[in-house]
Amino acid sequence: MSIQERLLESKMTEIEQARSWSPRVISKFESVIRNGDDLSLYRVNPLAFARDRAIAEAESIDLFLHATRSGLFEMSWDVVCPQSGMVLDSFGALRTLKTHYVCGLCDVSGETDLDDFIEVTFTVSPRLRRLPFHDPDSLSVEDFHWKFRFLNDARMPGQQVRFLDVLQGLVRGLSFLPPGSITTLRADIGPGALAGVNVRTQAAFAVPVAGAPTTAPTHLRIRYDGRRFSPSLSAVPPGPVVIDVENTGAARGSLLLINWPPEILARTVKPPLDFDPYMSGGMLLARQTFRRLFRSERVDEREGLGIRQVTLLFTDLKGSTAMYERLGDLNAYALVREHFALLGATVQEHSGAIVKTIGDAVMAVFSRPTDAVSAALHILGEIERYNSEHGDPSIILKIGAHCGPSIAVTLNDNLDYFGQTVNVAARVQSLADAGEICISEALYSSPGVSNLLSGHAIAEFDAPLRGVEGNACVYRVVRGRAS
Repeated sequence: MSIQERLLESKMTEIEQARSWSPRVISKFESVIRNGDDLSLYRVNPLAFARDRAIAEAESIDLFLHATRSGLFEMSWDVVCPQSGMVLDSFGALRTLKTHYVCGLCDVSGETDLDDFIEVTFTVSPRLRRLPFHDPDSLSVEDFHWKFRFLNDARMPGQQVRFLDVLQGLVRGLSFLPPGSITTLRADIGPGALAGVNVRTQAAFAVPVAGAPTTAPTHLRIRYDGRRFSPSLSAVPPGPVVIDVENTGAARGSLLLINWPPEILARTVKPPLDFDPYMSGGMLLARQTFRRLFRSERVDEREGLGIRQVTLLFTDLKGSTAMYERLGDLNAYALVREHFALLGATVQEHSGAIVKTIGDAVMAVFSRPTDAVSAALHILGEIERYNSEHGDPSIILKIGAHCGPSIAVTLNDNLDYFGQTVNVAARVQSLADAGEICISEALYSSPGVSNLLSGHAIAEFDAPLRGVEGNACVYRVVRGRAS
């Protein structure tokens, strides 16, 4: 294990100076770089890093973002199969991310949203400390499959059993396939199906295992041309089997050979596995630190990337026109800038990000509904404190928020959000009066939100919302005025 000491020392100093960190955060981070095993520094989950070391989640995320910006770590956007935990594809930049996935192991394909099964992970830079995983072609066949291609925390739904443990119990062969060669595998197989997959390309095959068991080996020839497997038999009987795999392609292939039992094959619905909490692409896009440090990260405006659920918050100054007339442009603008700074700090404190300002209004984004509502309440508290300290002129704010699906795109060099959720959030904000928060029914009914609002006066009313047929239920919240 070799560490580039001068690089580590200079970059750690840079990270320490980037912001104020909690005590011992930097030393814990440096200790992992120096003493962690190879796997612990490959595809790091910052939420797990925070949990295991008693660090605040938000601080851990910021730490890895700053470390990536400085060059100590590399960030990747990993597309994960929800049913196997296999990393199907990995992208080094948001602009190259493709959300279509194909898993040859599960025989599934589809599209995933940024906040579903796209995990953002961090790997120590090879310039700082070289890992075997930086050179996947040099890995053993076991490490290539079980450590490089699969997440190790995926569990059977509702159980503590790791999917990898179940899968490994069904494996009947594991091999690389050198180009221009024939690889022979021998196995005993039971009823169900004999399936194989190249975990790099997702090329796969499946042959039914049926009929009377045999004691004499069945000879199965499989041709692999670099794109697909072609078995010589349409079915094989239970018992011993000898498999000759000929790779006629120009590149090395691989084969993970599995004997699926009938009870697994009989499942018409394959529920997603359970995963430990991880930082999704949608969560990262809603962080102010990411948007500030990685301004070059872009989403193609012609395509956009889907987000299944995002919470958008709009604020607006009440009486801003009169304020400009009363104070003059320079003084009023200085006050508006102070209000922008206050909002930005509060939104970031609640794990959100300012998307843009529109005149005197602000559009902010949060990946968790409770963070948005907590931020809104905190904003009103901060405005109240500011007004009490500064007196006239007062800042009078109106806030509205809504959650739902959206599209992330880069427009005018800014990561932005579009779609009906944005329109509804803006309309909900327009229903708020001075010092009030209006939230949609979708947001109010999100887990944890109603509990968060206990102790505040809440009035339910119906209102027309642009793009929504008929009237919609809206909740008006007045901070700290519950009877």
